[in-house]
Amino acid sequence: MAKIHVLSPRLANQIAAGEVVERPSSVIKELVENAIDAGATRIDIEVEKGGSKLIRVRDNGSGIGPEDLPLALSRHATSKIETLDDLEGVVSLGFRGEALASISSVARLDLVSSTEESGAGWRVVAEGREMQTQVSPAPHPRGTTVQVKDLFFNTPARRKFMRTEKTEFNHIEETFRRLALSRPDVALSLRHNQKTIYSLAKGQTQFEQEKRLAALLGQNLLEQSLFIDVEATGLRLRGWVGLPTYSRSQADHQYFFVNQRVVRDKLVAHAVRQAYRDVLFHGRHPVFALYLELDPAVVDVNVHPTKHEVRFRDGRLVHDFLFSTLHRTLAQVRPDHVGGEPMQLASSGDINQSEDALKTELREQSALAFAQPTEIENHSNQVAESGFSGAYTPQTSRPLSNSLQPKQIEGYLSGYQQLNQQANRMTLPETKNHQVPPLGFAIAQLHGVYILSESQEGLILVDMHAAHERITYERLKTAYQNQSLNMQPLLVPMNIAVSRKETDAVEEHQALFSQLGIELSVIGPEALLLRQLPVLLMESDVELLIREMLSDLLQYGASDRIQAHINEILATMACHGSVRANRKVTLPEMNALLRDMEITERSGQCNHGRPTWTRLSMAELDKLFLRGQ
Repeated sequence: MAKIHVLSPRLANQIAAGEVVERPSSVIKELVENAIDAGATRIDIEVEKGGSKLIRVRDNGSGIGPEDLPLALSRHATSKIETLDDLEGVVSLGFRGEALASISSVARLDLVSSTEESGAGWRVVAEGREMQTQVSPAPHPRGTTVQVKDLFFNTPARRKFMRTEKTEFNHIEETFRRLALSRPDVALSLRHNQKTIYSLAKGQTQFEQEKRLAALLGQNLLEQSLFIDVEATGLRLRGWVGLPTYSRSQADHQYFFVNQRVVRDKLVAHAVRQAYRDVLFHGRHPVFALYLELDPAVVDVNVHPTKHEVRFRDGRLVHDFLFSTLHRTLAQVRPDHVGGEPMQLASSGDINQSEDALKTELREQSALAFAQPTEIENHSNQVAESGFSGAYTPQTSRPLSNSLQPKQIEGYLSGYQQLNQQANRMTLPETKNHQVPPLGFAIAQLHGVYILSESQEGLILVDMHAAHERITYERLKTAYQNQSLNMQPLLVPMNIAVSRKETDAVEEHQALFSQLGIELSVIGPEALLLRQLPVLLMESDVELLIREMLSDLLQYGASDRIQAHINEILATMACHGSVRANRKVTLPEMNALLRDMEITERSGQCNHGRPTWTRLSMAELDKLFLRGQ
């Protein structure tokens, strides 16, 4: 007796459904994507009992002709691709031809569609063990309605894994949110148990898109976000990124779209995490809705059956482009940018960079050339004249981290101290046109911790230590960047046992290690020899850093572990070298600090991600005291 046999069509479809149809929200995702591919401008979704009883999706797309309806419920039948060349440049959301066949094998599916404006339509259902289709006339306006009842009625093992009605609807709502954000040009509605949950009009302009964003993610996100639109090297990134002070305890408000397709990608997550690393409080996650547009031929969407994952042909370029754009955008945030409306930064018109210039910048950043923001350098003389830094030059008697040796610190503080040599006078910088600066003018100090400042909008509260810590940190990074790396040969070279892949990575990225001041050579198929390091890393766990760096190079094609560790050391130095609480300061010193904050990048957060200042507007103050009520 033969041991190999052909599976029945229904069983084959049910196995495929295990990959495509995870829960009711998966059904909605597939049906809505089909509707979008059909050119629909309006899609209505209705569910009952969390989708377990009924899912109905109706659209006004191009519809399906009666001759194509039998094939619509067949496996591997699609109108999206015909040849391998089409697969290499997919522009549609669906293309596998498995969704309808898989759904119909685990639920009672009824599809009615029409391609004519007259209202004449056709219905198709799949019945029987062999999934034979039956087509019959049925009136329907131009478009398609798919009705799915009793999901998993014939697969009890799958049905028992479904959660409560509330949990399943939460998944449906999240899927709807992702689809609605991905295509603001399509009107969408969602009803649950005869109750309208969302009714979103289509929008083309930025204002209309922001209105949808606020409806789906809340008005607070819109008010605490930066709008970006950057295009270079064949890539375009636009969307909204939340300010570091507007973060969440979970990564549940992170939406990334590639060519209007919702994706969850490790490379993207890594680039975003790097960009926020210096400004985000530990344990918090950024909020964003970002849209990446690129040539479909350079991104592979055929990686996973659910199409949530993609693979970029040049992942390194995409990673560096995302990091560079977000890093620069967050660095541009100044107190004078913060207001009640979303800020528009880093637009393609503001950057004024040629494509070649940005490519060079991306290469430098991916090589970890310690390319820190340049605006600090441009204002270094102005900062020195502001007087605050001279008043708070780090005291040599203050204890530093146990891992830092005084001789190591002395060299790296020299550049920073040079900025402060001229800061002996406490005069206020002149303001243009006698306007009140963004952070106003100091009026008092509270308990030796906070600075109270009067601005045009109301009252500004500044955490003195946190603000000075950020200013000191940024200057230390600038001083470190502007001087050549101080290297120290190891008295006894260090042997590191690694895998063959890691030795290949060392040979491939030898220039990167040399640029970082690390002399690392391959002495065997699975052995490395470390001979030289930057001085700042001498007291660190260097072997662990090298291993983590190699892991990043293998996974992402780039690594910033060394830079991150050096920044951690500089951050510790800045923390110990900043003004402490309970220290009385004069009004000129307070004002000098405020002026420093206004020209320092990322001054809204300290090195640990804590906010450095907040504002109480006159309206908020009046509300506290019930004025005008």
